[in-house]
Amino acid sequence: MLDKMTPNQRLMIAVVLSILFFVAYTLIFPPEEIESAKNNQTNTQTSQSSTESVATKVEDVVSHEISNDEKMAANDLSTLVTITSDNFIMKLDTLGRISSKVLLQDKYNDKDDKHAQLIPDAGPKPLFIRFLDQNLNDEASKVPYKTTTSEISLKDGSQKVVLTQELPSLRVTKEILFFADGHYDVKISLSEDKKYFVYLGQRPRITEQMMTVSGAMVYTDDEIVTIIEDGDAAGRKTFSGVELISAFDQYSATIMYGFTKDTNIIVERDKNDDPVIYFEALQNMSFSGYIGQKEYKTLKSIKPVLTNAIEYGWFTFASKPLFQLLSWLHGIFGNWGWSIVALTIIIRTVLYPLTYKGMVSMQKMKDLSPHIKEIQKKYKGDPQRMNAAVMDTYKKHGANPLGGCLPMILQIPVFFAIYRVLLNAVELQGAEWAFWIDDLSRMDATFILPILMGASMYYQQKLTPSNFTDPMQEKIFKFLPIIFTFFFLTFPSGLVLYWFVNNLFSIAQQFVVNQQFKNAKEAEIATHKHAEKTDD
Repeated sequence: MLDKMTPNQRLMIAVVLSILFFVAYTLIFPPEEIESAKNNQTNTQTSQSSTESVATKVEDVVSHEISNDEKMAANDLSTLVTITSDNFIMKLDTLGRISSKVLLQDKYNDKDDKHAQLIPDAGPKPLFIRFLDQNLNDEASKVPYKTTTSEISLKDGSQKVVLTQELPSLRVTKEILFFADGHYDVKISLSEDKKYFVYLGQRPRITEQMMTVSGAMVYTDDEIVTIIEDGDAAGRKTFSGVELISAFDQYSATIMYGFTKDTNIIVERDKNDDPVIYFEALQNMSFSGYIGQKEYKTLKSIKPVLTNAIEYGWFTFASKPLFQLLSWLHGIFGNWGWSIVALTIIIRTVLYPLTYKGMVSMQKMKDLSPHIKEIQKKYKGDPQRMNAAVMDTYKKHGANPLGGCLPMILQIPVFFAIYRVLLNAVELQGAEWAFWIDDLSRMDATFILPILMGASMYYQQKLTPSNFTDPMQEKIFKFLPIIFTFFFLTFPSGLVLYWFVNNLFSIAQQFVVNQQFKNAKEAEIATHKHAEKTDD
């Protein structure tokens, strides 16, 4: 059947299949991690020298820490300090770790509609310290920290907490300055120089959507992003020159940053092959951290480099500027839904010249269809002469067989880029548009918007001229709106909104082009009749 299709029809099928392939592939195989050649070299050299000889397997550390939790229960492994703000409640436990952070905004609630808890119960927690000396490590697991205060409020600005752990042979001090925007500054000091490691903590586990990436990220000063997804961690990787480390899910992250360039960042796997990040610390160590939503403005206000913790996958190069444009539009409209509509208008305006040429070409192809059929019939036994005659006819009348598909091809990367933006931008979480759409980051539970999108696609298809020579091809293309509607049912409402508005503009533009051709034909007929009367 493919050999009977025109180049235009074959290209359209390729475009459709590429979209379906992208959706299916993303569901089955999330994007692979991006590895840095520099970091790989560092991994093999550094991990085989200093780190491998001094660090125990992280699987054992994780299970060891859990068993320590159980041992400490009898010694009051409980909340030591409670930090409150308008937007969250954070807790530090008697091991000097950040043991809990609960977001108070309802729009961030989990799937059970409970306030989001960003710190998982199991596994290493932020600011957990592990000593290389096993005896010292056992002592540290049994001696609780003491604090200067048990409760602080961030409503009046930043507040400092000093935690102290008095071991028989060592004193550990943690000075932590907390800020209302969710970030904190840490100074760790030891009374004697001992080898130890500080843990980033496990990633938040609030959102577990199939088409999103979750795991660990390392961003280095050469602007290389390394992502190690859950289930894909293998062996030990060591990095230096690190700007930030992150353990993230779809919308939230636990981040640490502000390291010296020679700080060794280590990524290992736990028993589930999920990544666990920690770093080698000095006797006197200073760094910063953030636990919360990956909101662009918040991260940028803390430190611009933190915006790199927002991950868009393959299309980051296009998604980043699109989000910035979308954010700028939001500053004008104050509504993310209308900002998406405005963004669609801008994209359609930029692509207008190409889409217009494509639609005109499709109209010409339709008008030439009877003539093409005659050529195909005439040269049925000579495919080479037939193709030459067909292309000569197209050229003579200014019709481009690929012209109708070029605008569609150009829209595919834009579509994928917006798809990643709407899937990963926490700003859209709980963002209302209008009518029944109260969360642009989630599927439309009423299915009204996807159905409207499918209906608009069907109507656009009816308006668009076709030159099918095979009835089977025509039937297949008639089912495309149904197929697309099926796939769009579970897509974020913001993405469906974009495609729906895009279809509306295509319909309007197609209507204008069709009317122009109709007027041109009527004018041609009128001129022909006038010429006949003049001859008479």
